[in-house]
Amino acid sequence: MASVEVPEYEIVESVELKARETAVIVVDMQNDFVKPQGKLYVPTAEKTVEPIRRLLNRARSAGARVFYTQDTHYDNDPEYEIWGEHVRYGTWGWQIIDELKPREGDIVVMKTRYDGFYGTPLDDLLRVYGIKNTVIVGTVANICVLHTAASASLRWYKVIVPMDGISALTDFDYHATLRQVSWLYKGLVVKSVDGIRFID
Repeated sequence: MASVEVPEYEIVESVELKARETAVIVVDMQNDFVKPQGKLYVPTAEKTVEPIRRLLNRARSAGARVFYTQDTHYDNDPEYEIWGEHVRYGTWGWQIIDELKPREGDIVVMKTRYDGFYGTPLDDLLRVYGIKNTVIVGTVANICVLHTAASASLRWYKVIVPMDGISALTDFDYHATLRQVSWLYKGLVVKSVDGIRFID
């Protein structure tokens, strides 16, 4: 057994983002991950539902874009060997949770790997809409959230992650994710979704 501490990382209280240049990306808030009866349940995910809902309401009202990634697997998917069967296309577990259902004008991107950009039109869509800032929320922090944040950063989008908008299986995974966002990707870790302000 080995044990390590996560290095310190910067946390900001608030940030102002131009709404028309900003997209909120909701990562994998699906029944299999968020609900207790789900196949890959993340116990802390339920605590993020209300903060994410508040963020989405303000983002939509201000004119920011909203995207969802929907983890999607089919017959004999190689990921089943790693995690067991989960978010199988068309099942209850695959569906985005009712509390955060996409609304008209939102865009849902189905993905087959951890990264929301891999093999999907997400980058093209963000560029079509002139997006510069990506506010990334969802689960699981050190897997699909982090891989999506990494890909956004590598494509030169600004990455913003609110602390109450992501969830992980362990505290280490949670804080290691935020450390990577702040240090490696030069993104912003914001204390709460309520500190993210959308401006004209």
